[in-house]
Amino acid sequence: MTPKEIVKELDKYIIGQDSAKKSVAVALRNRYRRSLLPEEMREEVTPKNILMMGPTGVGKTEIARRLAKLMDAPFVKVEATKFTEVGYVGRDVDSMVRDLVEASIRITKQKRLQEKYFIAEEIAEEKIIEAIIPGKKKAPQNSGGVRGPFDFILGGGFQVNQNQQPKLDQKDEGINEKADVELAREQVRQQLKDGLLEEQFIEIEVNESPKGNNLDLGNEAMSISIGNIFGDMMPQKKKKKKVRVKDARKILREQEAQNLIDMDQVTVEALENAEQNGIIFIDEIDKIASGSGYRSGADVSREGVQRDILPIVEGSVINTKYGPVKTDHVLFIGAGAFHISKPTDLIPELQGRFPIRVELENLTKEAFIQILTVPENALIKQHKMLLETEGIKVTFTDDAVEEIATMAFLTNEQQENIGARRLHTVMEKLLEDISFNIPEMDQDEIIIDEEYVKDKFIDRIHADDIDKYIL
Repeated sequence: MTPKEIVKELDKYIIGQDSAKKSVAVALRNRYRRSLLPEEMREEVTPKNILMMGPTGVGKTEIARRLAKLMDAPFVKVEATKFTEVGYVGRDVDSMVRDLVEASIRITKQKRLQEKYFIAEEIAEEKIIEAIIPGKKKAPQNSGGVRGPFDFILGGGFQVNQNQQPKLDQKDEGINEKADVELAREQVRQQLKDGLLEEQFIEIEVNESPKGNNLDLGNEAMSISIGNIFGDMMPQKKKKKKVRVKDARKILREQEAQNLIDMDQVTVEALENAEQNGIIFIDEIDKIASGSGYRSGADVSREGVQRDILPIVEGSVINTKYGPVKTDHVLFIGAGAFHISKPTDLIPELQGRFPIRVELENLTKEAFIQILTVPENALIKQHKMLLETEGIKVTFTDDAVEEIATMAFLTNEQQENIGARRLHTVMEKLLEDISFNIPEMDQDEIIIDEEYVKDKFIDRIHADDIDKYIL
């Protein structure tokens, strides 16, 4: 996708913040440009990491979430506050790279599975037909003599069947039975194609998923699966399961596709993908900045986390259970509110590793109006559809939407500024009574206007407060 196309996609869900969207779009496009360079030069070009600054609720995390959906690239979002310095109890900073590798394995595996689904579907259909009409089991070859290896010892003796039919008759009988089975199977195959057997229960054999047999040795890199120690010495357990045909198709298709893919190839591809195209979004990065006015007991750990994150952002080799991973070409996006500490409170080496700084603006009343109505997942659309499920049509007038935006904006100004999340609070409060009384309601259409909104919030925001902010 071109940078403009990326921004256009982000615009569907995120209002404003054009500079942040532009920086992210250019960074993503540069990954593509780099992939077209000759091998020697490609190694030299490192990604330009981005640091997003802005108050809570203005779209930093939303940009990251939407990016993850847009891209096929491996992507993980981590909270900097979860990490602690080596020696403290908590998550090890290396785990962000291990999470990225897991995400990459998942993406690559899913891609390979998609390719194999067509073949797997045919195998699954044959297995379903086999379950509905089982083939004739082969009779033991020595059915005319000893019935089993221990029969003679147990007193059965060598019993010869006197009523043995001539072999030719048996052969004819076998051919006829086989033809009947094939005919029945063809009929079943046709019925499956026409969707007539979807609700029928059948018994299928599925692979039994292993119970949690992991030995966690206290370190995330060192958890060992007991199954891996013994390798494939034990055959995979199977169990019988009674399910509907439509569910059996999904289970068997997934199972057969898994059998068809080469996991070694998937691992090699996934590691390459994580190294070259991986994106790590480090949220709450301001919480590990130790500002001069923000001292507390955990201060030593805070700076320690920065020092531990530094080599990963600079580029180092991290060991994962799938193999070593180089972080030289992973793109890091840091984000934080920075209302207590400032970006300059980060250690200088870490600041230098985030050369692109993007400041996200506070949301205005106009931005709130757009958030309520424009995006594909707009809040007003969501609430309308939720209430329509119970047969109630809710209509918001334009002046009501404006009033809701005003309420959210003023509440953010008067109390804590929590950005667009304030709209959730306002909308829930506004529709609380309607949602609560829906089952007993007679009317099937409700119009929400400016007066209705004002009545709901009359006790929340007083006129003199509003005057103070308007003037």
